[in-house]
Amino acid sequence: MPDALLLPDLIGALPLPTLAIDRNERIVAMNPAAQDLLGAGLQGRNFVTGLRQPALVDAVEQCLSDRKPRMAPFLAGDAGRSTTFDVTLRHMENHGFLILSFQDVTQLAQAGQMRRDFVANVSHELRTPLTALMGFIETLSGPARDDAKARDRFLGIMADEAGRMNRLVGDLLSLSRVEADERVRPTAQTDLIEVLQTTLRNLNPLASDNEVTLSPDFEVAPLRILGDRDQLLQVFTNLIENAIKYGGSGQEVSISTETNLRDPALRGPAVRVVVQDQGPGIDALHLPRLTERFYRADSHRSRALGGTGLGLAIVKHILNRHRGRLRIASQLGQGSTFTVILPLDSEGN
Repeated sequence: MPDALLLPDLIGALPLPTLAIDRNERIVAMNPAAQDLLGAGLQGRNFVTGLRQPALVDAVEQCLSDRKPRMAPFLAGDAGRSTTFDVTLRHMENHGFLILSFQDVTQLAQAGQMRRDFVANVSHELRTPLTALMGFIETLSGPARDDAKARDRFLGIMADEAGRMNRLVGDLLSLSRVEADERVRPTAQTDLIEVLQTTLRNLNPLASDNEVTLSPDFEVAPLRILGDRDQLLQVFTNLIENAIKYGGSGQEVSISTETNLRDPALRGPAVRVVVQDQGPGIDALHLPRLTERFYRADSHRSRALGGTGLGLAIVKHILNRHRGRLRIASQLGQGSTFTVILPLDSEGN
């Protein structure tokens, strides 16, 4: 009897949701965390009333029978959000109680799913150009061996597909490096105006080829922030290049800066860099997912323009490292606006 009296206090002191079941298959103790998870009023009732899920019920019955330790899964749902638990079952040999402890492993399960999805996406993205290359190699080795016109056309397509794979591998490596540094805040002073001017200078040939006019409207240089110059070049190259490619021939892409001593997004001094195009726009349905890996609002057009589906994901991680924000606004037929918000270096300006 003293053991039974002490049991609720012991279980109540545990941080994880925990309950005890006696040899009569009744719940004899639950801590507050277990009551929040399973519901109140279960104490004194058969364990099946509260647990219900077959895998866990079977594990409890077997553990009560053979007293061997076990693990079992448990899924909980709340307001559309599912939570995954690993349940540890241990029998207290000298006291006759079965102890169940619930550990939330939702983040681990989600991370595992993300890894599986990532591998599947990479495999899919690489399989298409590889299949094309293998097909053309087979054709050039056989029927088109002596056809000079076909050989030149096929070699051109093969070069495009190889370039596509090279861009994908490059973006994957870049994403890996950015994620590795994401928690390390930059400490070097960087002139944001110089970064933007360099970006525009590098992209002028692409704009000319696409008959797009780049219209900068920058504040007086210099504009200093704490940042990684190479990564910031990557951010603005990605955004402005996308605006050139997706904005459409004969259109204008405007790039402007604006400083604010107390920006509402960062609640402090910040600079906003706005990249705006006059393209077809993006359906509001796609906007929340644009920074996801491999997500494309228009997959066929993106692939045709050489996109890998990783550019905005890289931008997001770089801005996270710089404690910045990315805002995307767009309407169909009215173009798109990408706004980068970065904290100002108050000592350097």
